Amino acid sequence: MDGLNMSRRIRRTPYTDRVEQVGVRGFSVVNHMLLPKAFATSVEQDYWHLLEHVQIWDVSCQRQVQIEGPDAAALIQWMTPRNIGEAEVGQCLYVPIIDDQGGLINDPVLLKLAEDRFWLSIADSDVQLYALGLALGRGMDVRISEPDVSPLAVQGPKSEALLTALFGEHIREIGFFRFGWIEFEGRKQLIARSGYSRQGGFEIYLNGSEHGPALWDAIWNAGQAHNIAPGCPNLIERIEGGLLSYGNEMTRTTNPLEVGMGRYCSLDGSVDYIGRAALKRIAERGVDRQIRGVTFDGGPVPTCSKPWPVRVGDQEVGTITSAIWSPRLGCNVGQALIAQPFWEPGQPVTVQSQDEVLRTGTISALPFA
Repeated sequence: MDGLNMSRRIRRTPYTDRVEQVGVRGFSVVNHMLLPKAFATSVEQDYWHLLEHVQIWDVSCQRQVQIEGPDAAALIQWMTPRNIGEAEVGQCLYVPIIDDQGGLINDPVLLKLAEDRFWLSIADSDVQLYALGLALGRGMDVRISEPDVSPLAVQGPKSEALLTALFGEHIREIGFFRFGWIEFEGRKQLIARSGYSRQGGFEIYLNGSEHGPALWDAIWNAGQAHNIAPGCPNLIERIEGGLLSYGNEMTRTTNPLEVGMGRYCSLDGSVDYIGRAALKRIAERGVDRQIRGVTFDGGPVPTCSKPWPVRVGDQEVGTITSAIWSPRLGCNVGQALIAQPFWEPGQPVTVQSQDEVLRTGTISALPFA
């Protein structure tokens, strides 16, 4: 059966009406909210446009978990192995959120709005409830909520020119993974140089859903001079760029050290957090598997909706977690969790894709391109 059976528990966004007007061809659901998944004739057509021009993405599903109060920083530090002690107001940080055994709960971007106020811009899991449970259990003085904030991404090499023309030259001064402010319809709005692509871009964290249609229209109209198109996170670009997806490359069954997040984990005892002892034991023992790239042949692959076996001879050595045909590299590319003896780049492997085709491949480092 195609499509979603819509109901009020699958939330529309401030931009859904506009997304439908410009020809969305499908949705997914993230954090109980619609995420557009297809516009152009093909993922490949969308990919080439993203690499060359500029796109507008409805990413309202990146819900914000707002944590504020005297113990806000302490609660966030308890949730993540990344040392946030030196984070500055105006800075964005990529922070793994883990459980007591080191399993990944989420991998949000942390935005520090004030010394006692933070947003966690989350992937697809219920971080608000997790944070609330930890705060109640530890008796922390915090307020935890989901504010009326709906991110709208502008991605691609022409994004800075577009937004500078629309909002002013100060946009150019916003550093990577930093945020500043714009005025829109008399209201101050946060804008960050960030986004779920490697092509450069910005995310506007719209405060006030009633302003959504007007913000979309303003960007859309200004973007006509820059060949703007509607878009969404592109699977080809994501996999090539080594960007991970919670629920695909990682879940609570994986830990940060397995998926390349070791540099975000403080293991020297300088900060305390839930799961620290477990993560330290894992680091001392060494991980049994790690995330790697795999290139493989056999023509364009079908959708990867379940793990695909990766084998060396008759031995299964890992699983493909995401995969697609890369028009730029001329082969299929995938991300995979691969066992330690077999994860070195250059290792020959066989991939059994979802259509039961056996495909010859090679282990690769990430990112591919």
